[in-house]
Amino acid sequence: MEKVMSNKGIIALYILPSLLLILGLIYIPIILTGYYGLNQWDGIGAMTFIGLENYTALLKDSTFWQSAYHSLLLAVFSVISLLVYLLIAIVLSGKIKGANLLRKIYLIPMLLSSVAIAQLWLKIYHPTNGVLNTFLMSLGIEDPPLWLADPKIVMVALFVPILWQYAGFYILIYYAALKNIPESLVEAARIDGANAWQIAYLIKLPLITEVIKVTIVLAVVGSLKYFDLIYVMTDGGPNGSSEVMASYMYHKAFRSFDFGYGSAIGFFLLLICLVVTYLIRKATASKDTIQYS
Repeated sequence: MEKVMSNKGIIALYILPSLLLILGLIYIPIILTGYYGLNQWDGIGAMTFIGLENYTALLKDSTFWQSAYHSLLLAVFSVISLLVYLLIAIVLSGKIKGANLLRKIYLIPMLLSSVAIAQLWLKIYHPTNGVLNTFLMSLGIEDPPLWLADPKIVMVALFVPILWQYAGFYILIYYAALKNIPESLVEAARIDGANAWQIAYLIKLPLITEVIKVTIVLAVVGSLKYFDLIYVMTDGGPNGSSEVMASYMYHKAFRSFDFGYGSAIGFFLLLICLVVTYLIRKATASKDTIQYS
């Protein structure tokens, strides 16, 4: 085995399939997207090279910046929701009755497709027959909100199913990280007189800091490029009040048949995700890493 692994030709042969997949599925599409953004193209006919016109038009496009604001708002909501997921994971990792059952319940949304979740919440938010408005009317509220038709609250209404959709994913990550903490550290803290809050805040949280950083990046980047549930539930409406960058890119490319402009939006979205990821990593960087064995 050592003789095989010391042969650079064999190592290159093993790596080659993965490199080809990465090039074909990631890097080449990125390069092509950036190139298409330099052209005027309807997706079918010949392309006309127009240089940076699509990108300069994008910077002046108020609709795009409105969609970028909605994506940023969704990212902020997602980061705040991580606190809720973390709190639930801390409770589940403790010795409470029914923790295993609750953990399985939280994972149910992960088993459903985004389209199924969207259809479920469309029924819940239905203005007359929906579960939510029916409940509000039973409490005496004669004119309940039009959750998906009111521009002022549509983003909040959309955030609830998104939070529910990804709850199990983040709770599972936090739960696994918390369970990986040696029980001896927790027991030592209890012997020293620490209560449950002190153990969670002073012992457990510092030991899973790196996991928390990763989930922040996942939540922010995932929110910036979020598309499917919003597309099914509102299609960016009403009047663009729930339009996000990914849905605006879709509308421009596949509805307006402006693939050049849509590609420019996609490439710009990629740059935004890279910059945001870099800024988050710089902001959360720490020279000291807590280790345990």
